[in-house]
Amino acid sequence: MERLGTGIGWRPEIADAVERMPGIDWVEAVAENVCPGHLPESLLRLRERGVTVIPHGVSLGLGGADRPDEHRLTALAERAEALGAPLVTEHIAFVRAGGPLTASPLLEAGHLLPVPRTRDALDVLCENVRIAQDALPVPLAVENIAALISWPGEEMTEGQFLYELADRTGVRLLIDVANLHTNHVNRGEDPAKALAELPLEAIAYVHVAGGFARDGVWHDSHAHPVPQPVLDILTDLAARVSPPGVLLERDENFPEPAVLEGELEAIRAAVEKGRVIREESAAEATVAAEAGAVSVAAPASEAARQRLGLAQAALLSALVAGTPVPEGFDRVRLGVQARALAGKRADVVAKVAPELPEILGDAYRPAFVTYAQRHPMTGGYRRDALDFAGQLLLDGRPEEGRARRELREWWLERSGPAPRSQRPAVRMARAARRVLLHR
Repeated sequence: MERLGTGIGWRPEIADAVERMPGIDWVEAVAENVCPGHLPESLLRLRERGVTVIPHGVSLGLGGADRPDEHRLTALAERAEALGAPLVTEHIAFVRAGGPLTASPLLEAGHLLPVPRTRDALDVLCENVRIAQDALPVPLAVENIAALISWPGEEMTEGQFLYELADRTGVRLLIDVANLHTNHVNRGEDPAKALAELPLEAIAYVHVAGGFARDGVWHDSHAHPVPQPVLDILTDLAARVSPPGVLLERDENFPEPAVLEGELEAIRAAVEKGRVIREESAAEATVAAEAGAVSVAAPASEAARQRLGLAQAALLSALVAGTPVPEGFDRVRLGVQARALAGKRADVVAKVAPELPEILGDAYRPAFVTYAQRHPMTGGYRRDALDFAGQLLLDGRPEEGRARRELREWWLERSGPAPRSQRPAVRMARAARRVLLHR
């Protein structure tokens, strides 16, 4: 297993700071935010200095009922090759549901949602992982995710689920200790038990991130300081095995570089503390043996895919379309998850289309959250921004005035098959038409 060292999530907002940070051995970039033919200059400079860059995918949906999309796999492979990455990573999650498999509308979550820890879900996930492995030019590692909700009728613990996944596919694991903490708070799962059940020899690297408590649950925000319980789980992991790499994730509310450097030092200290425990422990003789041959399992049946697809579509529809809560789920917790998904959509749309919060001001977020509760996301975030603006206009909002005129112009400029002409004569004709319509 390649030794990566200490890293940080590369984001455009902190690109300059990351380049100046001491002791950064590697970085991780969100795969969907990188264009292979136009790599950011910052990433190119880091690579020239010998800093490893790993693409981290968020949209493949390996835990979904459908087989991985070929175009998404090709895009992920292109990014791995463009970055010269030693591996690529994705999530054990589903991000969309419905479609032909279930004869229902295709819905997008806009976020990572947990798969049920059942035999059906494991069979489907294993086959999807093998399909991805065959399509990628480098090894794949998959990440455990944070969850606000639990599936009823689960048949395995997280550790058992991940162990079988690695055993049946040979896939590497990206262990997020912040997500173990989240699942401890939200689902009562013991992080130490999960670590004890994991195939530690399969770990590719480790994520560390912060979050916050609200609505009685822990939100894995990637926008807050790393709390001590997460560092304690990292120490526990390092006391069991030497992690090949540890990375700090931060996606929003970026602090001063010195604060991030302080968090990196705290991470190094937690790993060192675990190393000392490991080396001093009399249990060191129980270090896991090298992984053996990967067991071979039959492909997932179409019936298993359909059962999983129907269950995931019912859950996602309840979260984003207001349909009845499926039997066995906690209604209150699903409400928290639904609000979190709507808030996530609002935040990402504001980044993709920053003109919308500028036009609407303080009314943007409540308007979008209200919209999201009635209108599921069916495409990407750019489509979501257009649909939101179009619906506001249809509803007569904002009322006549500057904001409505600017919103209408923004929507017209982007909703057609081609950008509207900027030639002076055409612009004058549009202006004259607006005047006539307002008379």
